[in-house]
Amino acid sequence: MDVPRVDGQRSLRPVVLACLGGISAFQVSLAAGAPFGAIAYSGATAGVLPPSLRAASAGAALVWGSAAAAVAAGRPRSPRAQRAVYLTVAGVAGVGSLVNLASPSLPERMLWVPVTAVLAVSAWHEARALRPRGVTA
Repeated sequence: MDVPRVDGQRSLRPVVLACLGGISAFQVSLAAGAPFGAIAYSGATAGVLPPSLRAASAGAALVWGSAAAAVAAGRPRSPRAQRAVYLTVAGVAGVGSLVNLASPSLPERMLWVPVTAVLAVSAWHEARALRPRGVTA
């Protein structure tokens, strides 16, 4: 359930969900042994990731998947708490954009910089729509 929009702007929630879902699915595939090492973790491992990075991907899948579930379900119910979820996603995705931009792997940069940047901007947009009346930031 979404909190009604009062700003008259179009919701970017579907964009946030698509990005979160894509990132979650990618992390699940890495944890399961998909040979995508060249576009993850700076491209240091071509093919299947070693067990330590597969475990890290499993943890990342849990975090990103939890964020996707919260956004999809409109949880938590209060606008203030929903705003905190969106701001957290925006912040983590923004940092992720910078980290991916610094990656030595060109394929990783080409894929993940745009995805994480779009996620960061879209989540920020949604958070701004949930701000209390009279707050401009």
